[in-house]
Amino acid sequence: MSARVPELLVVVDTEEEFDWAQPFSRSNTATRSIPAQAAVQPIYDRFGVVPTYVIDYPVATDPAAVAFLRRLKEEGRAEIGAHLHPWVTPPHSEKVSARNSYECNLPPSLERAKIVALTEAIESAFGDRPTVFKAGRHGFGASTARAISALGYKVDCSLLPYHDMRGDGGPDFARACAEPHWLYAAPNVLEVPVTNGFFGRLARAGPSIAHLFDNRAAAKLRIPGLLGKAGLVTRSRLSPEGISAAEQCRLLDALVKNGKRVFTLVYHSPSLVPGNTPYVRDEAELAAFVATIGQVLTYFRDVIGGRFTTLTKVHARMSAERAECPPAAQPGRKAQFDPPVAAAGRAARG
Repeated sequence: MSARVPELLVVVDTEEEFDWAQPFSRSNTATRSIPAQAAVQPIYDRFGVVPTYVIDYPVATDPAAVAFLRRLKEEGRAEIGAHLHPWVTPPHSEKVSARNSYECNLPPSLERAKIVALTEAIESAFGDRPTVFKAGRHGFGASTARAISALGYKVDCSLLPYHDMRGDGGPDFARACAEPHWLYAAPNVLEVPVTNGFFGRLARAGPSIAHLFDNRAAAKLRIPGLLGKAGLVTRSRLSPEGISAAEQCRLLDALVKNGKRVFTLVYHSPSLVPGNTPYVRDEAELAAFVATIGQVLTYFRDVIGGRFTTLTKVHARMSAERAECPPAAQPGRKAQFDPPVAAAGRAARG
């Protein structure tokens, strides 16, 4: 794997606008920010990047949003996947709450019904069924894997390695495999996790202490921040949302040095309009946000020596490799496991 040229792909969580500081609501379905994605498309065009816009139900059922995205898709400048926000996706039979915003906490039959509704809405809007799936809020569980497999999805990109979200009612991915791998619960589905990792003098110890970064007691004592300031270990991800280009480049350097070769840069579509997310509050921050994406892509191409790809291309490559290598001989197979759902009774975010 170490001899392979590093590859980077872009996934945009393409969704409705809502106030992240307020409780979830079924009434928040506006998607006015979708055409604003045009602000960053010229950068992707310049680098030959084809982003995957994983879209949720409000986007898939908004004619204006669909028209904008369909044009990008038809021009070969974007791919379309599915992104499930349970609280705004029918059937609406569950109580809207922080815990139920993680689809893995829903009854499997209801979760599957919502995925079916989303899949059919995207197929109706774009003419073909999506094959890439991402659970909203990374709320992915074993039932999710089985549901998307039955519906013909080929790639999932939901997992958030080195993060434990049980304190908010979500899943625990602190020990999840951080490399692309075939799901144990759905062997025909390729998992391409969000790029998270560690840098610093003790970066290699990061995975073993990942739970520390989501521990409330440790946060009160500012332990994660102190570890970072001391240059020992920092947990970071590949995203322009609240993370500088310099920090993302440090993360890339550390992960490439450690042998990682597939990287996913992610963000939320509403961030392209000031005021929608905490990361972009005015025009100056929007300009910086877009510039950060360009800086990271430049660094990856010119300094790392990497190339750009898509989730579907990674799936095609790994499918070909799998055909040549019997499952029993595939590296890392025994280390894979079903992503666990949130522990029952955990407190949801207030």
